[in-house]
Amino acid sequence: MATRARRPAVPSLDAAAVRAASVSARLHDAGFKRSEVRDAVLQAFFQASEHISIEELTRRTRELAPKASYSTVYRTLKLLVERGFAEVHDFGGSHALYEPTRAEHHDHLVCTSCGRVQEFEDAEIERLQARAAKKYGFAMRSHRLELYGTCARCRASTAPPPEP
Repeated sequence: MATRARRPAVPSLDAAAVRAASVSARLHDAGFKRSEVRDAVLQAFFQASEHISIEELTRRTRELAPKASYSTVYRTLKLLVERGFAEVHDFGGSHALYEPTRAEHHDHLVCTSCGRVQEFEDAEIERLQARAAKKYGFAMRSHRLELYGTCARCRASTAPPPEP
């Protein structure tokens, strides 16, 4: 099987800055006002290498713009989702998590013990889903696969000690 676990690439500061500037320009061209704080939110968001909560993004944004408010971060994330630059996920934890929209499709493994989210790609799963849609005459536009369980790290930390 061609399953490939994917670690989110840690964006370089330059790549994150370029993406943030590009999104900021596109939002401005669409009639949204540009601000230093919104640009700081964009920079912090696109620098994140993992799924991120509003709370964590607010903390990181304040490192760039100390006067950034939670509500500004929230409104900016909502705008990014509405305009297709970000995706929001509810993995059953206490917070929604956000990630930048990417061209390539991926699925998620969610640890119900520690909350860690790991991305993966699997061509066989994609083929099976397309085949199921075709079999039932369903015109699939998008899909999402989330698997819930316990990650290897949590299983290892709760394993009983070896017998003497």
